[in-house]
Amino acid sequence: MSDALQHECGIALIRLLKPLDFYKEKYGTAFYGINKMYLMMEKQHNRGQDGAGFASIKLNVSPGERYISRVRSNAAQPIQDIFAQINNRINSEMEKNPDLKNDVAAQKKKIPFLGELMLGHVRYGTFGGNSIEHVHPFLRQNNWMHRNLIIAGNFNMTNTTELFNNLIELGMHPKEKADTITVMEKIGHFLDDAVRKLYKKSKALGLSKVEASPYIVENLNLSKILKKSSRDWDGGYAMAGLLGHGDSFVFRDPAGIRPAYYYKDDEVVVVASERPVIQTVFNVPFEEVKELDPGHALLLRKDGYMHISKILEPLEKKSCSFERIYFSRGSDAEIYQERKELGRLVMPKVLEAINYDTENTVFSFIPNTAETSFYGMLEAAQDELNKQKNEAILKVKDNLTPERLQEIQSHKIRTEKIAIKDVKLRTFITEDSSRDDLVAHVYDVTYGVVKPEDNLVIIDDSIVRGTTLKKSILKMMDRLNPKQIVVVSSAPQIRYPDCYGIDMARLEGLIAFQAAKALHEDRKTENIIKEIYHKCKAQVGVKDTEQINHVKELYAPFSDEEISDKIAELISEEGITSKVKVIFQSVDDLHKACPKDLGDWYFTGNYPTPGGNRVVNKAYINFFEGNPERAY
Repeated sequence: MSDALQHECGIALIRLLKPLDFYKEKYGTAFYGINKMYLMMEKQHNRGQDGAGFASIKLNVSPGERYISRVRSNAAQPIQDIFAQINNRINSEMEKNPDLKNDVAAQKKKIPFLGELMLGHVRYGTFGGNSIEHVHPFLRQNNWMHRNLIIAGNFNMTNTTELFNNLIELGMHPKEKADTITVMEKIGHFLDDAVRKLYKKSKALGLSKVEASPYIVENLNLSKILKKSSRDWDGGYAMAGLLGHGDSFVFRDPAGIRPAYYYKDDEVVVVASERPVIQTVFNVPFEEVKELDPGHALLLRKDGYMHISKILEPLEKKSCSFERIYFSRGSDAEIYQERKELGRLVMPKVLEAINYDTENTVFSFIPNTAETSFYGMLEAAQDELNKQKNEAILKVKDNLTPERLQEIQSHKIRTEKIAIKDVKLRTFITEDSSRDDLVAHVYDVTYGVVKPEDNLVIIDDSIVRGTTLKKSILKMMDRLNPKQIVVVSSAPQIRYPDCYGIDMARLEGLIAFQAAKALHEDRKTENIIKEIYHKCKAQVGVKDTEQINHVKELYAPFSDEEISDKIAELISEEGITSKVKVIFQSVDDLHKACPKDLGDWYFTGNYPTPGGNRVVNKAYINFFEGNPERAY
């Protein structure tokens, strides 16, 4: 993606099902779980760059011994920083106590982080702040082991204010309004309530206070706690939680917006936001990694028993297609094929744009996530070339000379590595006053491979704000002096904000929104812009279930092609001499390519939860009033 676009989070949970001695014997180290967690977090770090955290729980420890460890970092390389801290602690203890090397029981007792239950998290903060206090996992502490709660998640709630007020009504005093805190406190409230009731019941059964603790562990109903906690949640989420005594859960939203996958064998239970992470780290085949169903929770008891429980009634599945297009690792077998198909399906529009002149066209991609779609586009281009060759041969079949046959057969699809990203410059761009000049040099181009009579086709996975295209890429492409630059997006036009974890909160930043607004201005229909504002304003305070997305009316008068052409105009700054054409994937073809992941609200405005319509209307109000605040 040429535009900088950030995503919420990735989670990783590991539950070791055997004693630590087992892993020492089989794998040569009792730190097997920690090592695997490092790999799982590293392989998900594309999902979150500004923070990472790790928490572990030791099972069956004696009173007075530490059983919860947590480390978080918002350093420039947070995952490396976390595990450097962990390794330093381990090495320090080993140096002080050389006898620990072969004594796993002593290692568990003396060394922090060495436990049977681990939770990892990589984060990009779309709501709240980026200070260390906002980095997951969050910890809710208590002297009662069962009431300690650790939470980490990949989610955004659309109704954080409502959830916050609910906590106040319960008599609580939350320390802040971030959605993770409100969710954790809601779960914590019902966890406290369940523990109190079980303690009271244990007394009625004649158990001592000491005997009450194992009774609570045996009878605590995590499924019931989650059902009570989540009744009012509106958002996309895959969240994981650990309880101090060793129970744990992973819970997915009813529309399946955010992803979660799991694997279990007789040694380990593993959960991650991405399937290939589990496949690679634990060397297991595709079919053994299962997707957690929407509205369901994977529940793990202290004794290692795992089961899946329905917490909320599943809605129509609307898993996020942007996960497939951009954020998830392309090494997933299904995602790889889907991305290729996205490139293949957009090719007919490309052929029209170049007038089927494949001989005078250079194909390339904007690094790096668009590369797979590029391969799909090339396969479709090759099919077209084969068709052209067959037609050429048939046209002169009675007079086909060896020379003419050789000429026809020598025609190849021309592909080049045109755009090269300079990562060092990318990390330096911070100051707005000099940003444009620096952005213009984020990409470099390959000279000498494009002729003046050529079309230059560049595919990107998506176009969100168009800033890098306008300030950098098009200028660089124009230096090559092609006849036409065709910018292809393997995703449809992004017209609406996301409110479930992707950092697209403001309408006015979206290039498709800017194009629709400009078209209204061109056609003297600006009154529609104001009418939509009044309709959105009239819905303030209306129940979420009764909200209507009025922002759709902004786009209704225009065809997709009209908006695409206007986008091409907006991103073509003065001085660009080449003709510029912008082509987007259609929503129908997106669904053909990603048939299992139909979440498309950023393209269509069809939000999967009621809170989405409130958010988009609020975003429009903010735009119209010049309010820079987020809509959620």
